[in-house]
Amino acid sequence: MNLVTGKEGYESFCGTSYASKLLGLSIGTIQGLVSRKELRAWRTNGGHRRISMKSIQEYQRKHNLQPNAFMHNLEHIKIVVVEDDEPTRVMLQLHFDKWGLPLEVVMYESAIEAMLDIPSFQPQVLLTDLVMPRVDGFALIRTLNEHASLKSLTVVAMTGLQPKQIQSKGGLPEGVHVMHKPLDLGWLRGFLGGFASVKQVNQRFQAAKLARTN
Repeated sequence: MNLVTGKEGYESFCGTSYASKLLGLSIGTIQGLVSRKELRAWRTNGGHRRISMKSIQEYQRKHNLQPNAFMHNLEHIKIVVVEDDEPTRVMLQLHFDKWGLPLEVVMYESAIEAMLDIPSFQPQVLLTDLVMPRVDGFALIRTLNEHASLKSLTVVAMTGLQPKQIQSKGGLPEGVHVMHKPLDLGWLRGFLGGFASVKQVNQRFQAAKLARTN
């Protein structure tokens, strides 16, 4: 499996979910813009819509839209959630909103959809289910692990599988965190809170270092 296909790399296109975040519009509105050809798009062999990043920028200029703050808040942790179970996605989003942590989250119901956007979005954290139809979480993690630009990605696998079952499917790369279902939301909140704190400390250190050199 490869993250790059066709004539251009994935940095030039994105999926519907990511486009909705960029423009601050609903997924249904994005689909309507594509149908009316206000956004240029095409479909993969698997039927997934890919939208031209250039046409998104042109739409922003045409309608005097400011780039979504979602793209520019460097203090926020960028998270991709891949989970085919809708109630689980909804539950996670409700808790993310309630926790008050500096998070920017994009949700996907399939690994293929996520792979369309991850190289453009450049998340710091991936939360993914392991057992999913078509492309599962094992294949997603292994594919991302092969790309140098994503080596720093922190991965949390959400699963109901037992350790022996995980190993029977080839196991997971070193460094992947496993969160068994039912999900321990207290652990997840602490994990993301700690991640946010470390990121803030690193940013302050880099800012102080830059100030000393100027």
